[in-house]
Amino acid sequence: MKLLDGIKVLDLTNVLSGPFAGYQLALMGADVLKIEALPFGDLARKLGASTSLSDQLMGISFLAQNSEKRSMTLNLKSEEGKEVFARLVESYDVVLENFRPGVMERLGFGWEELKRLNPGVIYCSVSGFGQEGPLRKHPAYDQIIQGMSGLMAVTGDDETSPLRVGAPISDTIGGFAAAFAISSALVNRARTGEGVHLDVSMLDATLVAMGWVASDYLVGGRLPVPMGNENRTAAPSGTFETSDGGLNIAANKQEQFEALCRAIDRTDLIEDPRFAGREARKSNRTELKVELDAELSKQSKRHWSAVLPEAGVPAAPVMNIAEALASEQIAFRKLVATLDLGDVAEVPDNAIGAAGTVSLLGSPVHINGTAVIPKVRPPRLGEHTTQVMTQLGFTEKEISELQRKEVV
Repeated sequence: MKLLDGIKVLDLTNVLSGPFAGYQLALMGADVLKIEALPFGDLARKLGASTSLSDQLMGISFLAQNSEKRSMTLNLKSEEGKEVFARLVESYDVVLENFRPGVMERLGFGWEELKRLNPGVIYCSVSGFGQEGPLRKHPAYDQIIQGMSGLMAVTGDDETSPLRVGAPISDTIGGFAAAFAISSALVNRARTGEGVHLDVSMLDATLVAMGWVASDYLVGGRLPVPMGNENRTAAPSGTFETSDGGLNIAANKQEQFEALCRAIDRTDLIEDPRFAGREARKSNRTELKVELDAELSKQSKRHWSAVLPEAGVPAAPVMNIAEALASEQIAFRKLVATLDLGDVAEVPDNAIGAAGTVSLLGSPVHINGTAVIPKVRPPRLGEHTTQVMTQLGFTEKEISELQRKEVV
């Protein structure tokens, strides 16, 4: 089921936050047309762990979030290019961009002009700091936002903090926020017929995602501190040592703590005044961890991952990305799709999967019990330019002339 079937999106975005938003919309069935500049297109086409794919402008960073999209090259700085883009806007539902604030206005396509061309258009701007404010024009990358949001200040422990989260989480959260806002705006337009301008700030989105941590300060007056793998709201809740690696346990409730003690044959801990109540356990979390590690280290993380959940205790092994992707749960959910790149790009020999294929992540959402995964490979740079231009009514001769001028 394609929930956004019939919705057409112009994706002018680059690198991560914007393309990720466009990818989520494409997975839900939207027709997403990626507008890219010559000669190299989206910078992500040259990024990722495989230099051979990057050299072919099909970098892994690009492959990760551009399946199910079409690609058109267009010079938005040329007058002819502006005319082509204006015709596109007239027939599309959404314009998605993550330029610095002010760029679209300088190109001649600010909100007022887009609204004039198409009164029902949804215009979504994704940027580091938003369209307004003293930092609006400052360049922003994921690490900049992680640092300014307070996220790095609560990541790690006393020795390692401030510490960057190991994935570009602020970019990704910004992308999710944009996809959600666009979907909401489409619902509103179906009811009112009105288009809107959506201003998505990665900094705002990251702070909102830290709601519990931020509220400890806003409401409780307590400045959060880095606590490593410990959970500030409960104990025992963190990472513990087994005979062969880390095990996460989240015994946040009294009954879960008692079940844990019984499962490791340490019922004495239940009555120990240091650990008898929730607040006592939080105050004595270091001593409690020592007691638990001593018992848990007698068996493997695989053993405890089976025993503890069966006893009603939330527990699971700490995995690396290879282990996580190979897990039975992820396989059952069909989160990873295998797409054939054919002759589009030469895939490295050490890629996961059969020769000539790439494995890519789909959506975290299932629709009526069915996984939502990409079925159409990421596009070559400008692969659909002629197709789109023809749909706009340009003749073969006109298209050839615009290609000669490097307009498209």
